[in-house]
Amino acid sequence: MQDEYRTVARAGVHETEVNRSRFLCALAPAATEQEAQDFIAGIRKEHADATHNCFAYVIGADAAIQKASDDGEPGGTAGVPMLQMLLRRDMRYVVAVVTRYFGGVKLGAGGLIRAYGGSVGEAIDNLGTITRRRFRLATVTVDHQRAGKIQNDLRATGREVRDVHYAEAVTIEIGLPDADVDTFRAWLADATAGTAGFALGGEAYGDA
Repeated sequence: MQDEYRTVARAGVHETEVNRSRFLCALAPAATEQEAQDFIAGIRKEHADATHNCFAYVIGADAAIQKASDDGEPGGTAGVPMLQMLLRRDMRYVVAVVTRYFGGVKLGAGGLIRAYGGSVGEAIDNLGTITRRRFRLATVTVDHQRAGKIQNDLRATGREVRDVHYAEAVTIEIGLPDADVDTFRAWLADATAGTAGFALGGEAYGDA
């Protein structure tokens, strides 16, 4: 797994005009390929009267899934430059749809490549990006007496407290960078006089 990846900070639309053609780039984070396809379907429905709705998406922190479509534009002049722009900007878990309303002036292959790729680049600049970092999920189990102090200490040291469950004991779910696991385990034993339980779970990504 990659240690971190970058994605778009929020969903949004950025419009540009090239030789009287309108290019609307809709950009959104997408956790799965299905989510990306649903987003594309929604844009196509919204702009059913457009000349073209071209798309590109990259799913996976390692960019395992990459798809692009020219949607009727000459081959390689729309979807591929869009995809290349996403990859050049190191974007992951992201989908882009560029909707074109033809303005009567043909742009030629070079013009189309610049317009579609540039539209995605401008949208990324406009909406901003966030970095998400890989961490291990872990569960800390402590008695009620120590729970409040442990939670405060965790937050004070910048640890991400994801969830807290109160039962006979208190279970605190946290996220830890892999490199911090041993140090944290030692700190927890020290802070609770060895009374806390600690269990490692799977891996996930969170805001860096």
